[in-house]
Amino acid sequence: MDSEAFRDTYRAMNERFCAYEKAILTNNCACSRAERFCIAEREGVHCNADTAQALCLEALDTLRHQARFALKATHDNAVLPHNKAMRIQVGGLRGIHVALHPEVPPPGRIADVHGLLVQACERFGSLAALPFQVVIQQIAAYQGRPKSRGRR
Repeated sequence: MDSEAFRDTYRAMNERFCAYEKAILTNNCACSRAERFCIAEREGVHCNADTAQALCLEALDTLRHQARFALKATHDNAVLPHNKAMRIQVGGLRGIHVALHPEVPPPGRIADVHGLLVQACERFGSLAALPFQVVIQQIAAYQGRPKSRGRR
């Protein structure tokens, strides 16, 4: 399947996309609202609830806005490279976990994205009220997998 046909089929099948798809597909996170699907040997993730998707999109927008300096990004709406998107997704969720549970080290894998975000909203009143100094530390500290050295 060529790339254009894949993208068209993906969009048709995935009307309610998962905002944390990259983090879920790399097994850094799981979510009680995520459902996986396959198209031509490729995997995707969609959300099973409009309200859950809206919460996740709000979280990503808020994290991205707050992390501009740490990511060395000047615009909120510019497309981020994969490594920076992963820092926002995984590092941001780890930061939220640390804000909620300061006595526990950040987890290697977030067990439930939606559950974590709901818990953060309940504790802090809204995502905009998160203690961002803690969250940004985790975004800045997140290191994806090391770059491969190439083939020899």
